[in-house]
Amino acid sequence: MGNGEGTTTGRGDHQAREARDAWQAPGAVERKLYEAKLRGDWPAYFDVLAGADLFIADSKARLDAHPTTLRSTPYWYPQVRANCLPILTEGMLPPPDQDADTVFNCEPLDWFARRWQNDSTMWIVINPGSPCEVFFPATPAHRALWHGHVERAEKCDCCGFPPHRTLLRGLEGGAAASGQTAHGLGLAALLSVNNGELWNAVAYHGTGYRGEKKRLKDWWGITSRREWQHYQEDLLNADQVSGVWEFTLGVRRALARDFGGEVETDHWRKVAERVLRENSTGTEYRLSPDGVTKVEPLSDTEVKARITGVQRLIGRIARYEKRFRADGLLADDAFIHTVAAWDYGRAAGMARWGLGARYCTQQESENAIRRASTAARTAYRSWEDFSAAYILGRCLHFDDEEFGKWYQDVLSAHRVLTTDPASPWLTIPWA
Repeated sequence: MGNGEGTTTGRGDHQAREARDAWQAPGAVERKLYEAKLRGDWPAYFDVLAGADLFIADSKARLDAHPTTLRSTPYWYPQVRANCLPILTEGMLPPPDQDADTVFNCEPLDWFARRWQNDSTMWIVINPGSPCEVFFPATPAHRALWHGHVERAEKCDCCGFPPHRTLLRGLEGGAAASGQTAHGLGLAALLSVNNGELWNAVAYHGTGYRGEKKRLKDWWGITSRREWQHYQEDLLNADQVSGVWEFTLGVRRALARDFGGEVETDHWRKVAERVLRENSTGTEYRLSPDGVTKVEPLSDTEVKARITGVQRLIGRIARYEKRFRADGLLADDAFIHTVAAWDYGRAAGMARWGLGARYCTQQESENAIRRASTAARTAYRSWEDFSAAYILGRCLHFDDEEFGKWYQDVLSAHRVLTTDPASPWLTIPWA
């Protein structure tokens, strides 16, 4: 499928050609674009663009004032003697700068093909200044051809990007492949694989400035740096995980430690009931910001309600673990001790989301990622242990024993991460 031949520059310069031949692309997107350019295969070039995230620069101040709008700014390029809109792929983005006004919005090729409007701009340039730079005309006829590539990409996997997408190198240390930061990023790999994002991008733009702000607002209610800091700290301390979940798992953990071997579900229920009844008798005195607070004993009705809730939860956990064993998430003799992983994995994700939304600096993001790594290594013994606990937390929160999308998506990501030889879970040691 044609799209109009691209225009390249510098083909007669022997030194430039040698530099291009030696170029190491930062990621799979840029490598495939570069290879298609060298072949002069412009349909293949646009097949890659159709499956890639494409970024254009905008003003942070303007977007904050008008968050539902998008502005594309063309620049004059002497190579084609025309105004061109520069478009970057994910591996060519500069590191996010909290203090800079320039941010990047992410749009698919379909948006450029059907919705982009700028009468003064009749050209685009992909990754200007890089070895995979190409200029393309952007007339309505050409854009209609781009849309054809989008339709083709929807019907087949024309790009062939790996399921765990890796940034091989990045500007100013924007990628991590080993060490504690990479380990911490691996905690969020279930999310990264599921969302089709670069798992190891420290200099994280994600879905673009507008997209990351929307993600945090819609899912977390976060609209400011202060709110981001609050949730980031809560997740790092595993304070977002339900205390009822942790109490229930803690009862079984204590039984397994004291008596060894498998803990029968009925015995687990009986002991949990006994502990709840013992804890409900007598007046308690708790230290609060207002001083010492007197807490009266629970009524019989309240105690019975708590017992019923915990026993129901024990049944849910037991059934999830049975399914986990059948699906290879848990060994036959294993059980989940704590679902703190649910928070630690999201803490690593939150660190990147905050950077993408410019609520923190890259250094603050990396510090949080390393803290998540330390906490997870203390609580778990392997990637597999961590994964099963994370998935249980996700299912208890979202799935309601339907074993539907909330479970299946992350199960697929788990299988990728535990089987593909290039997976971070197989290339980065847990301990």
